[in-house]
Amino acid sequence: MDIIRFSILKPVTVLAGIIMVLMFGLISLTRLPYQLSPTVIEPEIQVTTTWRGATPYEIEREIIEEQENTLKGLPDLIEMESESRNSRGSVTLRFKVGTSVEEALLRVSNKINEVPDYPAGVDNPVVNASGATASPVIWMVLKTAEGNDQPIQNYRTFFEDEIRQHLERVKGVSELFVGSGTEAEMHIIVSAEKLAAYRLTTNDVIAAVQGENINVSAGTLGVGRRDFRIRTTGEFKTPEAVAQVVLRSTGQQRVLLGDLAEIRPGYEKKTSVVLQNGVPGIVVGVRPEAGTNILEMTNLVEEKYHWLNEEKLAEEGLFLDWVYDQRFYINGAIDQIKQNIMFGGVLAIGVLLLFLRSLRATIVVATAIPISVIGTFLFLDLLGRNLNVVSLAGIAFAVGMLVDNAIVVIENIDRHRLMGKTSFDAALDGTKEVWGAVLASTITTVAVFLPVVFIQEEAGQLFRDIAIAVVAAVSLSLFVSVSVIPMFSYRLFRAKKSGSKKQLPFLDDLARKLSGGLMALVTLAIRDWRTRLATLAILIGVAVGSVYLLTPKMEYLPQGNRNLVLNILVPPPGLSTAERVEIGERFHAMAAPHIGADVDGVPSIKDMFYVGTEVFMIAGAISDHFDKAGELLPFFTRLIYSIPGMYGVSLQPGVFESGIGEGRAIKLNVTGKDLNKIVAASGTMFGMIRGQIENSQVRPVPSIELTYPEVQIIPDRDRLKANGMSTYDLGTALDVLMDGRVVGDFKQEGKKKIDLVLKADDQEIPTPQALYQATLVTPGGKLVPVSSLASLRETTGMALIRHLERERTVTLQVTPPKSMPLQTAMEIIDGQILPQVRQMGLLEGLQVDMSGAADKLVETREVLQWDFLLAIMIAYLLMASLFGNFIYPLIIMLTVPLAGAGGFIGLRLLNIFITSQPMDVLTMLGFVILVGIVVNNAILIVHQALNNFHDNGMDYREAVLESTRSRLRPIYMSATTSICGMLPLVLIPGAGSELYRGLGSVILGGLAVSTIFTVFVIPAILIFVIRMEKRKGAPQEEN
Repeated sequence: MDIIRFSILKPVTVLAGIIMVLMFGLISLTRLPYQLSPTVIEPEIQVTTTWRGATPYEIEREIIEEQENTLKGLPDLIEMESESRNSRGSVTLRFKVGTSVEEALLRVSNKINEVPDYPAGVDNPVVNASGATASPVIWMVLKTAEGNDQPIQNYRTFFEDEIRQHLERVKGVSELFVGSGTEAEMHIIVSAEKLAAYRLTTNDVIAAVQGENINVSAGTLGVGRRDFRIRTTGEFKTPEAVAQVVLRSTGQQRVLLGDLAEIRPGYEKKTSVVLQNGVPGIVVGVRPEAGTNILEMTNLVEEKYHWLNEEKLAEEGLFLDWVYDQRFYINGAIDQIKQNIMFGGVLAIGVLLLFLRSLRATIVVATAIPISVIGTFLFLDLLGRNLNVVSLAGIAFAVGMLVDNAIVVIENIDRHRLMGKTSFDAALDGTKEVWGAVLASTITTVAVFLPVVFIQEEAGQLFRDIAIAVVAAVSLSLFVSVSVIPMFSYRLFRAKKSGSKKQLPFLDDLARKLSGGLMALVTLAIRDWRTRLATLAILIGVAVGSVYLLTPKMEYLPQGNRNLVLNILVPPPGLSTAERVEIGERFHAMAAPHIGADVDGVPSIKDMFYVGTEVFMIAGAISDHFDKAGELLPFFTRLIYSIPGMYGVSLQPGVFESGIGEGRAIKLNVTGKDLNKIVAASGTMFGMIRGQIENSQVRPVPSIELTYPEVQIIPDRDRLKANGMSTYDLGTALDVLMDGRVVGDFKQEGKKKIDLVLKADDQEIPTPQALYQATLVTPGGKLVPVSSLASLRETTGMALIRHLERERTVTLQVTPPKSMPLQTAMEIIDGQILPQVRQMGLLEGLQVDMSGAADKLVETREVLQWDFLLAIMIAYLLMASLFGNFIYPLIIMLTVPLAGAGGFIGLRLLNIFITSQPMDVLTMLGFVILVGIVVNNAILIVHQALNNFHDNGMDYREAVLESTRSRLRPIYMSATTSICGMLPLVLIPGAGSELYRGLGSVILGGLAVSTIFTVFVIPAILIFVIRMEKRKGAPQEEN
C-alpha cells in the first residue's frame, strides 16, 4: 500500500488518526505519575535482629556470623554487608539489578529460618525490603502545643497507636520512618531492702511474674449439642492484676508482688533526640511506593496532615509541623522543562519561518511538534513510565529533532513545486524522493537508543526514560512526515500558484551568497585527489586533536541542587544521650543568628533540624533561598569542627541519592581479620586523603577509634557459690539495676501491648562505680554489694563492627570537592595514596578496594563505551541494508568522530562561558545519542548523490556537487531548528537544569560541528567511492 498517496487522497482518515493520537496522549498525560527522578529499584533486603544488652562482639559472634554463613549462597546475590552494634545486628543483601524484590524477599525469609540456633533472649529476625522503597520525600515533626508540659518523647506509643495508620493509608505511601520518642512500658519497681526482708530474689520475682502472666488453651469440650472452648486466663490487663501476683504462700505467710514493689506506667530509657529549630519533637518521614505520583501523594498527605492536626492531635495538646517536601523542586523542574519545550518550539518555528519564508509551509512543518510530543505521553503511559525531569528532558531534546524529517520532506516538496509541478504531484513525488533517506535517518536515530533501553545497571534505569521519550517522539515524527506533511502540503498549497515569487529578496540574496560561498569551498575541497585527502586529513586531525585535548575527567551522576543540607556528625565513641542533646542545642545556638537573615555572606536558614541517636547524628538545614543551599556547606563545616572532639561531613544530598551521605562518595573498603590492623591502616589513609585531596570530606564507617568505653563485671565464682548464686543470677540482677529487664507483655484491654519491665529503682545509675557499689539480694536474704561478688575492669572496644563479604571492614566514604571530578579523586587514591600506605607495610594481610559511586562509575563507563560501539555497529548495519552496500555507510560514519569532537567542544564552552558542568554519565549518554543524529545529514547527501547518478543521468562529480547543493538548505535548516530547539535547555538556568545541561551541550556541540564539516568530508570521500557505481542499464563511465 502506498501510504503517501493514501494520505494525500484520504485526509479525513489521517486527521482522525491525528485526533486520536492527540486525544489518547492528553488522557495519558493526566494519568502519568509525576516524580523528581526516574524510579530506580536496587533490590536490597535487610535482616535485623535484636538482642537486648549484647555487645557488638557478642552480636557478631552469636548472630551475624551464623546468619552470614546461611545466607552466603543465595542466587543473584552480589554483595553482603553487616553491622553489629549494641543490642542489635543487621545483614544487608544487595541483589543483581533486575531481580524481583518479592522473589529476593521470599528467598531470604526462607533461608534465614535455616539458622540453627540463637542464644536465649534474642528476638526473631525481622526481614524487610529496605532497598525497594525510596528515601522519605516528606518530613514532619510531632511537637507539643503551648500549655502541654508533657515531654514529647512520651508520645511515641500514642503516635504508633492512633496516628500512624492514618498516614500509611494515604494513596501512594509505602511506609513511615519514625525517629526518636520512647515507647510506653509498665514498670514493676522492686526494693532490694523489701526483697531481703521477705528472703526473695529478683529471679523469684521474674519466675513468678512469667509463670502467672500467661493464657493456656486446653482445647474444646463437647457437651451435648454444643462445644465449649476451655482456657486458663492469667494474662495481666491492669496494674492491680500485676500487684496481686503471689510470690509466697505458706499458710502462715502470704507475700504479694504489691507488698514489695510499686507497679506504675512508665517509659523506656531515652536514647535519642530530635530538635527542630531548637524545639524537641518526634520526626516522621513518609516513604513513597515505587512509581507513585509524588505530587499527588504529597497533596493527599498534606490534606491528612491538616485533618490530624484538627481532629486528633489538638485534643491531646500536640501538632504536626510540616518541614520539607519535594513539590517546590519538582514543580520548578517540570515548569522549567515545559518552558524550555515552549521556547525551543517557538525558536524552531521561527527558524522555519526564516528559511521557508512561507507561513503555510511553516504551519505544515510545525504540526510535527504537538503531534509527536503529545503522542509520546501515550507511549510513556503504556510502558508504565512516569513524568520526571529526565523523561521530560528527553521530550525537550526531541523537540529540535521532531521537525528534521518534516523539513526534509517539505523542502523537497517545495523544490518540486518550483519545477512547475501541480500541488498533488509535488507532494507525492517530493515525499517519495526523500522517503528512503527519511526512513534511514529515523531508523538510525531510534536504533542507537535500543542498547540504552536494555542497560540493567542503575544508570540504565535512569537512561531508559530519556531513551523511550526520544524513540517515541522521533518515531511519531516519521509518521507525521510521510503522511501528515504531504497531506497538509497538498491542501494548503493547491490554492497557491506554483512557482510564485517569494518575498524578502534581501534574505534570498544573502542565502544565495552563503550557499554559493559554501559550494565554492566544497568545489575547492573536492577539486582533485590532493585537495580531497588534505580536507579529510585536516578535519579528521582536528577532530582527533579536540577529543585528545578536551576530554575531561568523569563524574558519576549529576547531583542536582536540592534545597537541603545534611551534616553527618562523627562524635567520640560512647557519647551519652544527655551529651547528644547538648550538642544539638549548641549546634542550633551557633546557627541561630543566620535563621531568617542573610549574615556575612551566608544565605539565610529557613529551618534547622537535628537527630541524635546511638546509630547516627545528623544536623540538617533548608535555606530561604531555594537555589543557594549549597552555599551553606562551608558554614556548617566550620560549625562541626568548632565542637571539641567532633568531626564530620557537610553534604547537599543528590537527586539520585539513596543512602545518607552516599551521593558521590567513593567507598574505600579496608578488609581483613585483625581489627587493630584495619583501624591503623584506615586511620593513616584518613589523614592522607584529607591532606592530598584538598577540601575533601572523609567519613569513616564505623568510627576508627577503638575507644568505646566498656566496663566488665568479672564474677568471683567462689563467693557467688558461697552466697547461693550463679553468674546468671548476678547478670540478671545487674540488668534489673541498670535499665530494667523485660519480663513479659502487658496487654491492657483495648490498647496495644507494651513491655512489662522489672526495675530496681527509678533513679539511673550515674557511674560504673555506683553500679559496683550497689546492693544485691542473695537467696539467703542478705544485702551484699556487687563489689563483694565480682571485680570491675574498665576497657575499651568498638561501637560498631562492620562486615563486607563476611570479613571485618572499615569503609572510608570520600566525597571530593565539587571542583574535582570523581575520576580524578579515584586516580589520586589509587595511584598515590594506596602505594604509599603499602610501602609503610600497613596493608599486609588486608585487602583494599573501591566501591560506591567509584565502582558504579567504572561499571557504567564500560557499559556506555560498549553501547557507543554497539550504536555505531547498529547504525552501520542498518544503513548497509538500506543502501545495499557496505562502503557508503562507512563514509557516512565518518561524521561520528566530527560529532564527538564537537561534543567535547560544546561541553568545554559551557564550562567556560555559562557554568561548571562535569562530564557525568548522563552527559556521556549525549555521545551515544549523537551517533543516531549526526549521520542523518550525511545520509541525505549520499542518498541524493546516488539518485542524481542513477535517475538523473549526471556524472560522478556533478552528482556529488548537485547533491550537496540541493541538500544544503534542508541540512542547515534542520540543524538550525534542532540547535534552536535544544538551546533553552543549555542556556536557561533553573531547578533541575543541572541534570540535563551537560547532555544538551554535548548534543548541540556535536550537531553544530558535524553539520558544518559534513558538507566537506562526505563529498571529499564520496567522490572516490561513487566511481565504483555502475549506471543502471549502462556500462561504467569514465570521469
